[in-house]
Amino acid sequence: MSAALRILAALASGLLFGLGLALSGMLDPARVRGFLDVAGAWDPSLVFVLGGAVTVSGLGYRLSRRRARPVLATRFDWPAKRRIDAPLVAGAALFGIGWGLSGFCPGPAVAALSTGASPVLVFVAAMLAGMALHDLGRGVAGRKDAPHERAPA
Repeated sequence: MSAALRILAALASGLLFGLGLALSGMLDPARVRGFLDVAGAWDPSLVFVLGGAVTVSGLGYRLSRRRARPVLATRFDWPAKRRIDAPLVAGAALFGIGWGLSGFCPGPAVAALSTGASPVLVFVAAMLAGMALHDLGRGVAGRKDAPHERAPA
């Protein structure tokens, strides 16, 4: 498979994903915070977005498990770690806190870069800094565990 075809497929998928996020209202931090505020003035309108996302990803996951390899690649990269450990729980907690405070998670934040709004730029800069710190921390800790298992080509 040519690299150009993989890039075009990734671009088309990203654009479709971003369009879906924009149409669903996921680029509006106030709406997302309203959805996450289940103990206050809860806005349930994003339940359908959540249900649609879980349904589509679940079907895609089941379909991919039946295939020997992806359509445009030589192998799948499946997560190798299956147990819930302290770093996973801490990372999930930080993710949730950041999402609740800012109203952005990574996908909608990247899609919202097209708005040029300064809160989005600050969030994405902080997200990239956090990712770099994470990678730096993993390197300092000397962890050698592979983040993904690789199926034979």
